[in-house]
Amino acid sequence: MVMGVPELHPQLEPIAFLLGRWEGAGVGGYPTMESIQFGQEIVFGHNGKPFLTYRSRTWLLDEAGERVRPLSTESGFWRAQPERQLEVVLAHPTGIVEIYLGEVVFHKIELRTDVAARTATAKEYNQGHRLYGLVNGSLMWAYDMEAMGQPLQSHMSAELKKVADFTGEE
Repeated sequence: MVMGVPELHPQLEPIAFLLGRWEGAGVGGYPTMESIQFGQEIVFGHNGKPFLTYRSRTWLLDEAGERVRPLSTESGFWRAQPERQLEVVLAHPTGIVEIYLGEVVFHKIELRTDVAARTATAKEYNQGHRLYGLVNGSLMWAYDMEAMGQPLQSHMSAELKKVADFTGEE
């Protein structure tokens, strides 16, 4: 441990590039909504155990790139497994929880839902597919979903820049 920063669990090495705070902007759309531009912050942390903590929040941007209002938020854990396999557990305040399974290949991560569950008051949500990749220092991601009677299709994507390295604080 260096100055309060826990040592990285060896199992996390394949996804260590995610650690830190990322900020940027993206676009979203779906047949059940208007197209939007959004801002996003993602924070990946760890405590020395074989998982990353994860927190994401987004906000609607106007045409000038200014924040209009909060959009979605999600939090969870990215659990590294042997042979570069990955389990991701996410919770949303809208009453949806997801378990993703996937793998890491170099700096590319592909995840597909294994389980999607929702409360009685949550909107219909059936499955998701997420891609993350480190491209020229940017964290790029894309999210496809099947929900609200629509087939699996593109929903959101963004490009984020690292604005802070992991410091041991979450």
